[in-house]
Amino acid sequence: MPGSFHLSVQTPKHSFFDDDARQIIIEAEDGQIGILPGHQPMVVSMVEGLLRIQRKDGSWREAAVSSGFATVLQDEIDVLLQTAEWAEDIDAARARENIRLANESLRQQKSIQEYHMARTMLARAMVRLRITSRANHD
Repeated sequence: MPGSFHLSVQTPKHSFFDDDARQIIIEAEDGQIGILPGHQPMVVSMVEGLLRIQRKDGSWREAAVSSGFATVLQDEIDVLLQTAEWAEDIDAARARENIRLANESLRQQKSIQEYHMARTMLARAMVRLRITSRANHD
């Protein structure tokens, strides 16, 4: 189909998305990157944030994702992530509790490793909560 590319989004647990898409927007270390068909080949390091997918029919779908990598070819994009969740699969109350726990852990600052783990937990919970609130406003 002209104007599209094959998009595969995989996590260690499952194939999250495997279909043609018109466009994706990913969160990279230095900001968001929009990728259209025929994009220059590259490998992108992704951070916790939103993955926005424009499907073949033009509609958009958003997911909360963890860190990972995207490999971009002209007609194919492969995304490998630790986790990916659609808004409707996220428990907002659990995300709020994870934010509280991560903030408490950051205040305690026991070790540098625990600090980084708490920051990652906080970032993931905030993205999860952000995507559920966006889905509820649509």
